[in-house]
Amino acid sequence: MTRLIVQIYEIQTPQEAEAVVAAGVDHVGSVVVSEENWKTATLKETIDHVRASGARSSLIPLFQAETSVLRALEFYRPDIVHFCDALPTAPWSGQGCERLIELQIRVKRRFPEMHIMRSIPIAPEGDAHRVPTLEYGRIFEPCTDFFLTDTLLVGLSPSDDQQQPVSGFVGITGQTCDWDMAGRLVRQSGIPVILAGGISPENAAAAVARTRPAGVDSCTLTNACDVQGRAIRFRKDVEKVQALVAAVRRAESFS
Repeated sequence: MTRLIVQIYEIQTPQEAEAVVAAGVDHVGSVVVSEENWKTATLKETIDHVRASGARSSLIPLFQAETSVLRALEFYRPDIVHFCDALPTAPWSGQGCERLIELQIRVKRRFPEMHIMRSIPIAPEGDAHRVPTLEYGRIFEPCTDFFLTDTLLVGLSPSDDQQQPVSGFVGITGQTCDWDMAGRLVRQSGIPVILAGGISPENAAAAVARTRPAGVDSCTLTNACDVQGRAIRFRKDVEKVQALVAAVRRAESFS
């Protein structure tokens, strides 16, 4: 089996970047959390450190204005820009994605060396039919280098942003998506698919065996926890990261 990508979010300091790269992480993900305070020296140092280490940096801008996105990419120059905007769900027509597709095209023209990752939402197990996952894959694939599956929380309306941890974006739920649908996306796609959504050291091997992705991504379940056992954003537990990498490498050997 080809070596699987291990991607870890949310790394915001050079010290944590050094620790996760030493643990064997391939893609180190960071986040620009504010459109107003987008220029952060520490985050720039983090991305530069990842590049110098031989790993690849991935950067999520948590804003959507084209001017702001291009300005941030010009400053940070990550290896990968990762878009995880919420996408229209029902009624499905593909409308509403045109602006996002055009932004990706403009980014690639401006930064041809930069890869583009797009989060493709998948509902939790039992609700996969409520989200047009495979349709997203078909329309975004021509302008995307990597897909990342992630869990979309669905209730009465799968498009209700208020259900998501970060309104307007998909991810960091700590819950698994429907792995059967993720496997279908992997088989359909002509580009690498990284599996995210509730991935932990305990379930990574099963996730790989079930979906056969190009890699796995973890955020919430490799975070440090507070005294109540709740995940702390932007703070990793390096032992959990090491355990995740080991689980993925073992899964490779049995595939």
